[in-house]
Amino acid sequence: MNRFENWLCASPFWRYATRWQLLPWILAGSELGDHVLEIGAGPGAATEELRRRATRVTSLEYDYGFAASLARREQGNRGAVLQGDAAELPFPNKIFSSAIAVLVLHHLGSPELQDRAFAEIFRVLRPGGIFLAFEIQDGWLQRFGHIRSTFVPVKPATLSARLMTVGFAGVTVDFRRGAFRVRALRARAG
Repeated sequence: MNRFENWLCASPFWRYATRWQLLPWILAGSELGDHVLEIGAGPGAATEELRRRATRVTSLEYDYGFAASLARREQGNRGAVLQGDAAELPFPNKIFSSAIAVLVLHHLGSPELQDRAFAEIFRVLRPGGIFLAFEIQDGWLQRFGHIRSTFVPVKPATLSARLMTVGFAGVTVDFRRGAFRVRALRARAG
């Protein structure tokens, strides 16, 4: 992430917008269950709110500095913070009731890495688990905001097929003002 993104994601404005606008929309109609995997926690704008809504939250962050800072702040708060890669999740199979990624997927360096992350998320979700994501659409403003940063836009029209390829079902994509949310289910065992 570039300096602007680091500043914005750590700002009180972003924490407020995440808690009161983004998360209510992303989570609408979905049950997180008892153990949530938060992918790409960053400075923790969503972490505190997720911990209000679930018994346990495990937060994964690629950037060591963000992960260490968040771990210090969240000590003893019904969860853990780990440094790691969304395309190579350091967890056993089928342990999470849900997984959520807020503005993370476009920071993965290629569509292939995004697909590996989808497969990994599917692997660590329990049967009946849900994957939720929030992403921005491609555009000149988003590209400008990501100068000197990784920006591989996710094409919403491809998501259903990409997620179903790794095993997800019931994929939905909903749009709102230059952004979209994704919901995908790991079907219950037959």
